[in-house]
Amino acid sequence: MSRAETSQISTMFLPPVNRTMRVIDRKFFQKSIPLAAARVTTLQIAQCRSQLGRDLLNIDRVAVMRPDPSDEGDAQGRKALLLQPTIQPNDSRTWSPTLQALVDEGRVSVVPYDLKLSYNNWAYLDIMAAVLPEADLEDLPTGFTIVGHVAHLNLRAQYLPYKYLIAEVLLDKNPTVRTIINKIDQVGSASEYRTFQYELLAGDPSLEVEVKELRCIFRFDYSKVYWNSRLNTEHERIVGKFEPGQAVCDVMAGVGPFSVPAGKKQVFVWANDLNPDSYARLVDAVRINKVTDFVKAFHEDGRSFIRSSAKDLASQERRVDVTSKKARKRSHPPDTPLPKPVVRTQPKVFDHYVMNLPASAMTFLDAFIGLYKGQEALFNPHTSKKLPMVHVYTFSTKSDDNKPEQTKIREELSQSLGHEMLPEENELEIFDVRDVSTAKRMFCASFRLPAEVAFR
Repeated sequence: MSRAETSQISTMFLPPVNRTMRVIDRKFFQKSIPLAAARVTTLQIAQCRSQLGRDLLNIDRVAVMRPDPSDEGDAQGRKALLLQPTIQPNDSRTWSPTLQALVDEGRVSVVPYDLKLSYNNWAYLDIMAAVLPEADLEDLPTGFTIVGHVAHLNLRAQYLPYKYLIAEVLLDKNPTVRTIINKIDQVGSASEYRTFQYELLAGDPSLEVEVKELRCIFRFDYSKVYWNSRLNTEHERIVGKFEPGQAVCDVMAGVGPFSVPAGKKQVFVWANDLNPDSYARLVDAVRINKVTDFVKAFHEDGRSFIRSSAKDLASQERRVDVTSKKARKRSHPPDTPLPKPVVRTQPKVFDHYVMNLPASAMTFLDAFIGLYKGQEALFNPHTSKKLPMVHVYTFSTKSDDNKPEQTKIREELSQSLGHEMLPEENELEIFDVRDVSTAKRMFCASFRLPAEVAFR
C-alpha cells in the first residue's frame, strides 16, 4: 500500500470537522463509510478471523465483528468481519489470495457493508482535532492530573475560549472521571496552605475524593488541602529509606502521603501540618489505615515543631507490641514456653526529617542550628546513633545535567544552616524529583545533619 493510500485511509475514519463549535454537539459526529465485509457463519468465525489476519479492519474503537448487514443473514446467525478499505466487494482483483481461497471454498462471501460511526467511536484527541482551530492542533491539551474522581487541568491561554468544550469531551472519554476543574493560579500563591484557586468546567461540583496510594487510603476535599498524584514514586522513594522502629519527623505532612505509609512499616512518625483541614484529614488517614500506634498528628508551625518535637520525643516512652495475631493464637504444648512478644520501642531522637514544602522549606533549616546542643552524648561516637537525615524539597531551574542547580542548592543549604555543605560530605544527595514546568524543576536535598550545626 502506498503512502498516499495509507494517508487516505487514515483520513476517511476521522470525525467530521466543525471549528465553530463551542458547546459539544454529540449528534454532529456521525459518519458512514462504505466497506467490504466477509460474511461468515458463526461456526466459522474464529478460524476465518485467524486466517484473514491483515485483511481485517484494524481501527481503534471499531469492532471488526458485526451483525450481518442483511436481515435474512442476521436471522440465520451469520456475522460480518469488516475488511480493509482497499478491498472492494465487487472487485476480486482487490482480494488477497487468502480471501480468494476462502471464497472459493465457500466458507465466506464478500458483501458490501455500510459502517456507521458516531461520537462514541472517536477518542478525545480525534474530537479535539475536529473542533479546535487548526493553528492550535500542534500542542493539544492532553496532560491532566487525576485525583480520585477529579481531573485537574492547567490550560494554556490559547485554549481558555474552548475550556468548557474540552472539559465535556474529557468527561465523556474518561469513565472514571466525574469532575473537571481548571487551575486559575499557582499553587500556594493565594494560600500558605498550598491550595489553589480553580474553576469548575464540567461534572459533579464535589471535590471530596478518595485516593489510594502505597496501600493506603486518603480522603479529603481537594480544594482545601495539598495533594499531588505525580509525587507517588517520590513518596515511595523516601518511605523506602525508613526502617521499622525508626523515628521520623514529617514537618509539613499534609494529609500524610509520607507518614501513613511509614506507619504501615512500623516506623514511629510525628506528623505535623499547619493547615487545619490537612491536619483533620491526616488524623482521619491515621485512623482508617490503622496506624494509630505509630503515627501521631500535630497542628503547629513547622519551625517551632522541629524544635519542640525533638525535645518532646526525648522525654516520652512508647512501646508497641507488634507480635502477629497468628503467633498470639498459636497453641503450644503445656511444657513449651510461649514465644517472646515482638516489641517496637520509640527512639529518643529522630532518624529522619521530611520537609515537603518546596516553595519555602529551605527557610526552615535554621531551626536545626543548635537542635541537639549539649546532647552530644546521645550520638556517635558516644553511641551507635547517628545524627538524623534531613530530606528538604525545593524548586530550581532546569538544565540538561542539573549541575548548576546542584551548586545553587548547596549554596542555599550552606546559607540556611550556617555551614558549608560540600558535595562529598554529610551523605549529601540532590535528587531530581520532577519537572514542574518548562523552566522549573523540583528537587529533594537529602543530607546527614552536620554535627557543626546540631551542636552549635
